Amino acid sequence: MEDKAIVQLYLDRSECAIDETQKKYGKYCSRIASNILASKEDAEECVNDTYVRTWNAIPPHVPQRLQTFLGKITRNLALDRYAKNRAQMRSAATELALNEIADCVPDPKNPESPTEDILLKDALNTFLAKLPKHTRILFLRRYWYLCSVKEIANSMNLTESNVKVTLYRTRLQLKEFLEKEGIEL
Repeated sequence: MEDKAIVQLYLDRSECAIDETQKKYGKYCSRIASNILASKEDAEECVNDTYVRTWNAIPPHVPQRLQTFLGKITRNLALDRYAKNRAQMRSAATELALNEIADCVPDPKNPESPTEDILLKDALNTFLAKLPKHTRILFLRRYWYLCSVKEIANSMNLTESNVKVTLYRTRLQLKEFLEKEGIEL
């Protein structure tokens, strides 16, 4: 089923919307949650919460890209769950990825103002748009989807060393770019 038809089901308040969302994007959402969370049960619960959040968000919101909308909800829910579970159980891969990127961007939980948050978002989008497609995919898979270096290397037919070096260089470029944009780290 096409995304527009699925969104229309939400707008019509049809319970089929959740079934169709699960059929088309269930694995996608599960993968995002699983990459962040160490527990299969937590990931499944996170995906179920994604469907509830989507049901509550549409309407009034009508997403232009349903996949991106679902991915963002899933990621945010998984990161919230990760933060709650952090003291009890740690996912080394998630912790490592978050620590890597923390040196390059300001703390998102402590923006000076909403305007600075918007400036950072715009700067990141500009930076990502300027990257070669291959590098942008690597960067997003690591720091948005929180995939492990090994998983990225295997899926893109690269060595882990190559992935690590590319990510390191890209982080340095990002840091330099943000500093030139006047964004304090």
